[in-house]
Amino acid sequence: MSKDEIILLWPEVNLINDPSLKEKVIECWKYAVENSELTARDLYEIPFSLLIKDCNISFINHKRTCVQLAVDIAKRMQKNFGNEVNIDMDILIAGAILIDVGKLFEYTKKDGKLGTSKAGSLLRHPFSGVAIADRFGLPPEVLHIIAYHSKEGDLGKRSVEAIIVHHADFVSFEPFKN
Repeated sequence: MSKDEIILLWPEVNLINDPSLKEKVIECWKYAVENSELTARDLYEIPFSLLIKDCNISFINHKRTCVQLAVDIAKRMQKNFGNEVNIDMDILIAGAILIDVGKLFEYTKKDGKLGTSKAGSLLRHPFSGVAIADRFGLPPEVLHIIAYHSKEGDLGKRSVEAIIVHHADFVSFEPFKN
């Protein structure tokens, strides 16, 4: 899978100003797609969650919406709160793009049906996502967002970027729960 194909999948990666961080995010997704049972095309077709019965929202639609919401929230906070809140937009965007990269190893596709892989039944995507991101040298602030974006992070203290991404993720998840 080429860099250009990842950018087609994740055009929001172009919002990251730091070229090194941007490249690492691209490499994470490239690795995940190349080493998963799922293809990049599958991400446009599979539901974003196995927890929601008859979910018609695709993985990529949900994920891109989450990234876009996180950016919108952060910009509104910066505009309204000024210097009272410090948000690293590159870290926020990188983290938002990577929070579900581990799902490519949590899911399996057999006979056209999507399910939970053996690895996914033992290790949820925040953990596998951190492992993937760490493999490519993402900074601890991004690893933190990945690790703390879901229920696993509820007992810890989230950074401001992690708070924003967590809420953007759940705002684009909760309305679809039955």
